[in-house]
Amino acid sequence: MDFKPSADHEAIREAVRAVMRDFPDDYWSRKDQAHEFPWEFYQTMARSGWLGTAIPQEYGGAGLGVTEAGIVLGEVAASGAAMNGASAIHISMFGINPVIKHGNEAMRRDDVPRVVSGELHVCFGVTEPDLGTDIARVRTRAERRGDRYVVNGRKTWLTKAAESEKVLLLARTTPIEQCRRPIDGLSLFFTALQRDRVTIKPILKMGRHAVQSNEVAIDDMEVPLEDRLGEEGRGFHYLLDGINPERILVAMEAVGVGRAALRRAVQYAQDRIVYERPIGKNQGVQFPLADALCRLEAAELVTLRAAWLYDQGLPCGQEASMAKYLAGEAAYLAADRALQTHGGFGYAAEMQVERYFREARLLRITPISENMILSYLAEHALGLPKSY
Repeated sequence: MDFKPSADHEAIREAVRAVMRDFPDDYWSRKDQAHEFPWEFYQTMARSGWLGTAIPQEYGGAGLGVTEAGIVLGEVAASGAAMNGASAIHISMFGINPVIKHGNEAMRRDDVPRVVSGELHVCFGVTEPDLGTDIARVRTRAERRGDRYVVNGRKTWLTKAAESEKVLLLARTTPIEQCRRPIDGLSLFFTALQRDRVTIKPILKMGRHAVQSNEVAIDDMEVPLEDRLGEEGRGFHYLLDGINPERILVAMEAVGVGRAALRRAVQYAQDRIVYERPIGKNQGVQFPLADALCRLEAAELVTLRAAWLYDQGLPCGQEASMAKYLAGEAAYLAADRALQTHGGFGYAAEMQVERYFREARLLRITPISENMILSYLAEHALGLPKSY
């Protein structure tokens, strides 16, 4: 084990921090309050090449790993952009991994470089309104008709659907009753989100207002056969190539949100004078913040280990899940204590921490809930009976 900071990683951190100085907290507050996508930020990150951090060089990317992509997203979140900033770009950075691994050469040659350049927006169409994490039982159907499929169904929680040209779509191509296992008979498509065949509706939500979450209804959308990834019926397995890196990257974002909140809390504790002394002189203020720091540091170490395992091609399912769980909890704790440190002012939008608090809460739910992670770990790490 070598815990010495990598010169390359430090260079990435400094470069991202330099970009983020042009996007201070006030920028993100305005975008959040206006429910407006942060186009200036998105285009700047694309021009700077960060969208292609973990994408192979032959398709226009930098050819680095999930570790480096996580560092980029963590620094974006830590700058104060929080999840409004990270969510604006992270699907471009990790969401097309199944396309790179299982798509045809035309997809990789024509579409992936457009994602790297920022020209092509992509959304993820997996979750459905009534199913939650039970994605093996999706009801969206893709019926084969000659050289194309006809898709009907509903998807929910699609990030950036309104801005996206294409969707990575999971649909059932063989009825579940004809399959040996529920995870069989699902296919994954990378296809145009045809506006005349879909209805996109924004979901009103607690936070991260600059980046929409959408419900999408699909009505007789024709999908060419060549838009299917790999073999028919293997879509669930292809989707797994995006799950572990997604959890790792979201964990890094969570640590970043926690650091942004902690930084604000420490500054306020130093500046706020009550009873002729800074409130940060009181152990009742110090201890909760120091405890939050410990938890963020621990979560980051677990996350970096998971990222290292993934980049080495080693199994990392348990580590990625632990990272997501610990980082989500640590981020929420840090944001909650930052708000508490500010007292009544923490509830005011101008102090920023209420925005961090709202966005940190999301990280205990997405991309998978804490209970599902604990169920997975209980079964696979501890050997307990499957609970669902």
